[in-house]
Amino acid sequence: MTINNQKLANDIRYLVKTAISEDLGSGDITAGLIDPKQSSKATVICRDHAVVAGTAWFDEVFSQLDVGVKIHWLVKDGDKVEPNTLLCHLEGFSTSLLSGERTALNLLQTLSATATATNEYVSKVSHTNCKILDTRKTIPGLREAQKYAVTCGGGNNHRHGLYDGVLIKENHILAAGSINNAVSAAKSQNQNIAIEVEVENLDELQEAINSGADIALLDNMGEAMLKQAVEINQKRIKLEASGGISLDNVTSIAETGVDYISIGLITKNINAVDLSMRFQ
Repeated sequence: MTINNQKLANDIRYLVKTAISEDLGSGDITAGLIDPKQSSKATVICRDHAVVAGTAWFDEVFSQLDVGVKIHWLVKDGDKVEPNTLLCHLEGFSTSLLSGERTALNLLQTLSATATATNEYVSKVSHTNCKILDTRKTIPGLREAQKYAVTCGGGNNHRHGLYDGVLIKENHILAAGSINNAVSAAKSQNQNIAIEVEVENLDELQEAINSGADIALLDNMGEAMLKQAVEINQKRIKLEASGGISLDNVTSIAETGVDYISIGLITKNINAVDLSMRFQ
């Protein structure tokens, strides 16, 4: 797969290099038992219902280990697959396939898990105009990779880090003295960045609207209060529901009329997709 985003491409190379070093260390002593001139063919099979993500990371593992390894994908990122789906064929030196197997599968199964979890939530709100957002609650070191996987699952990225968006939370408000003070300071320092304010009740929402915020994060509000928030707002700013979201309630929350629902579970509480590589 070709990644056109240069920042992401650089992240893939760095992450894979780190992951290979972590696993390979001073060398694969078990693969050393195999004739280095022996070649093999292998396949990767998915044992679960899943949304595929991470093929570029998988490819990069073998590219860094041995550019001679050939990989032919039968699926692409974003594809939904059934259990026992054949994902790809590999061919190359046996030692290269063996040494890269675990690292390549780890990355593919983790990113596919993120895409799969995301798609479950996206499917639950597809009849509404509400968008599913990720958060910064990602696995350390996998931020860009998981953000990419979220998009493969049909979700949308929130901020990538503290550097590309303003989110004024409770402690920021306390330190600044008020929502209005915090938003005014943010506007003076960040002319071209959307300003979001976390609010816990309807009075704080009204203050956020009056202060000129662009988005209000409605923190842990029940569905009745979310409906009131939508009525009060009258589409003046964007509204994001967050906190206590699950597959059981995400549909009804989306139906309140909020613009976004942010969910940390899709990146931090994931179950790795069951993948296996088999030599032929």
